[in-house]
Amino acid sequence: MFLVSRRIAVPVLLVLALAAGIGLWLFQPWKAFTDTTVNEALPTAAETAEHNGPERDDEAGMNGGGPSTKNQDPVDLAEGRFVTHEHGTSGMARTVRLADGSQVLRFEDLKTSEGPDVRVYLSTRDAGAVQEGLGDGAVALGKLKGNLGNQNYTVPAGTDLSEFRSAVIWCKRFSVSFGAADLAPVAG
Repeated sequence: MFLVSRRIAVPVLLVLALAAGIGLWLFQPWKAFTDTTVNEALPTAAETAEHNGPERDDEAGMNGGGPSTKNQDPVDLAEGRFVTHEHGTSGMARTVRLADGSQVLRFEDLKTSEGPDVRVYLSTRDAGAVQEGLGDGAVALGKLKGNLGNQNYTVPAGTDLSEFRSAVIWCKRFSVSFGAADLAPVAG
């Protein structure tokens, strides 16, 4: 029978426990068995005003003498279907200008995997090229809200959406794309 002295066993067990803890934190394997569904409606101008401050009218709009952005329908700017990269990903990505002038990236019928530190980006690269990296000038829109459903991501004010070629679901921890969608301008 092999006997290990306590002087050796305790440090070895501590190192193994530390390695297991780091592995669990890094890979979060339980996420392979979980789903988070998010079903958000396309925001209205009133909802974005709550997040961006009070809505203001120009004088002409207040007096009825000129155009106003109130009560206008959202305008689709670009759209595309997700393609799979590191994890099975499907659904639609759309960029939309809302009545108040704000812009959102919207995912519809999204299906992808959960993962550690998954984020949403706009990239200047096309969907195929982001497998090699996000590229210069990518804009982070936040953490992925859920791996299933319909969700909205506010695009920072002043962002010129015509400069971006794809929407990307990116695992920041491992620097890999779960999937991406080319954003083709909508004819209108």
